[in-house]
Amino acid sequence: MGEILLPLLILSPLAASEILFISAGRISARAVGTVACAGVGLSAVISIVLSVLLLSGPATGLLQATLWPWMHIAGFSADIAFMLDRISMVMILVVTIVGLLIHIYAASYMRDDPGVARFFGCMTLFVASMLVLVLASDLLCLFIGWEGVGLCSYLLIGFWYDNPVNTAAARKAFYMTRMGDTAFLCGLLLLATAVGSLHIDTVLAAVTNGQIAPSALNMAALFILIGALAKSAQIPFQTWLPDAMAGPTPTSALIHAATMVTAGVYLIARLHDLFAQAAPVMALTAVLGALTILMGACTALVQSDLKRILAWSTISQLGYMFLALGCGVWQAALFHLMTHAFFKALLFLTAGAIIVRTHHEQDIFRLGGLRHTMPGLTAAFVTGASALAGLPLVTAGFYSKEMILSGVWPAHFRLTHELTLNGHFLWGMALLGAFLTALYIFRCVFIVFFGKSGTTTRGQTSRLMTIPLGCLCVLSLCGGIIEMPTTFPPLHLFSALLDPAASHSHADEPGWLVLAGAVVPLAGLAVAWVLWGRPSPVMREMPGQAVVIRFARTGEGIDMLYDRLFVQPFRFLTWLTRHDILDYIITGTGRLTRTASTSVLRARTDFLGTLTLWGTSGIRETDRLLGQIQNGRVRWYAAWIAGGLSAGLAMAMLS
Repeated sequence: MGEILLPLLILSPLAASEILFISAGRISARAVGTVACAGVGLSAVISIVLSVLLLSGPATGLLQATLWPWMHIAGFSADIAFMLDRISMVMILVVTIVGLLIHIYAASYMRDDPGVARFFGCMTLFVASMLVLVLASDLLCLFIGWEGVGLCSYLLIGFWYDNPVNTAAARKAFYMTRMGDTAFLCGLLLLATAVGSLHIDTVLAAVTNGQIAPSALNMAALFILIGALAKSAQIPFQTWLPDAMAGPTPTSALIHAATMVTAGVYLIARLHDLFAQAAPVMALTAVLGALTILMGACTALVQSDLKRILAWSTISQLGYMFLALGCGVWQAALFHLMTHAFFKALLFLTAGAIIVRTHHEQDIFRLGGLRHTMPGLTAAFVTGASALAGLPLVTAGFYSKEMILSGVWPAHFRLTHELTLNGHFLWGMALLGAFLTALYIFRCVFIVFFGKSGTTTRGQTSRLMTIPLGCLCVLSLCGGIIEMPTTFPPLHLFSALLDPAASHSHADEPGWLVLAGAVVPLAGLAVAWVLWGRPSPVMREMPGQAVVIRFARTGEGIDMLYDRLFVQPFRFLTWLTRHDILDYIITGTGRLTRTASTSVLRARTDFLGTLTLWGTSGIRETDRLLGQIQNGRVRWYAAWIAGGLSAGLAMAMLS
């Protein structure tokens, strides 16, 4: 049965996408939304059925379906094949269920847009591409889905293409993720050369058996990491994600919550056995993740645009996932990926509803007092903010973030025989990030919902928009209780689901680690209330924000750096290629040679002409002189003879 349902899982949103693209402009907006939601909804139902079939089998069982062989040549083979195990099961449930809620919301949000069919065609194609990515059993097939989500993100970010800002943001996302895709492809080529196949099980078996040289293994892991960093907007590829806010809000929710940016996390988790053998790359992953946590949180703290705050928040939360991956606790990374999909989708969709009802106002300082006019949206946003901050016991974000922190504390990396990187420092950076997360998100909550009244509001939030918000509220609050810290009642369903052998990996976790993870978000909430929550707030913006506004608020500092390091040199090379300087040099040399040859020829011609003229004149004068001497008079002849003889005798006597 799995051989039928696995292809159908992808075919359902793909068929909906084809129908919407072909029928664009011919059916109503309501019909467009129905087709899109039906395609993704059927995919969600199939995901649940497949999950039940997988869990009813053995713990190590999986479902497979091979559609057709792609290429079989000497020393290499690749197939279009899909595989469902427990890692990909978590991903398809997140992609289809959260994706369905976003599609239901978008059916109301986008109903008045003239390009609604094109929008939903791209959205359903996005879901289909993400499903190909997470279900592929071959890395080359996975690369097809990888490129598919990149293409769809370009189309959706630049959906309103009549605005040059939107198209520039789409190109920026496309270019930066393509750089990572190139590195990813180089890593695949290294693995294909070393193993002779890109089937995931074959590659991991070759790694376990030591068939790949350590240098090749480290290089392949590094290239794959670069691809994951670019797709997930981690340092140094983080600048494209905030600009992706140019697309419609449901697009932002889909990209930032359930698809696209989580692809890099899934890729490393899928290949965790490969990365476990590349200690330097693991250490680099953890360090970059920790740095991204702090960078994203600090930047979000000085933003004034509501959606950009959430965008930088996504970058920071993905940093937690990469930190966990680098420390080897990939189960915690996937757990946080799941809970993050719940509360980040909730925050983006709530922000979209607020923006629509406030005349498309996104500046938090122009919003205020919305708890009076939007009590339901206030409750939804506060729920998402609490889960993002990881408020203890009552939110899903607390349990997933606690699982990461408890896994980072005992980590250590032996880079060389003498050099070891301890996880305690990385844990401290992650804990500081938790404090900053609570600080910036509740800064937003207190200013927007509890501050001084700002812009006027209009209308009501439609039922199609409130149903997904209600479902996501429940998931954001209760979605994390399946994995408890060891100091709580022993409930480890998620880690037991992914890897039964690792279900009690944190049995020796000190109780004070859990306490620190619980107190720090509360401290961030308290500081945010002191600074922005009281009737007379201490400050409006962060001190010194004017100094960092250009570099932190808009990200121009990093963009400027990249412009100097990469864009300008590339443009110079493009200019050289366009104008063909080498051809100019060769042509100029030829022109100079021709000019010199012409000058030499002219000089030679003039010299020989002058010499000939002088010779002719000399001969003529000599002939005239001789003609005067030979006049036929004998006495003159005798005189010349006598004179010549006298001269000869004189010379002989003198010598």
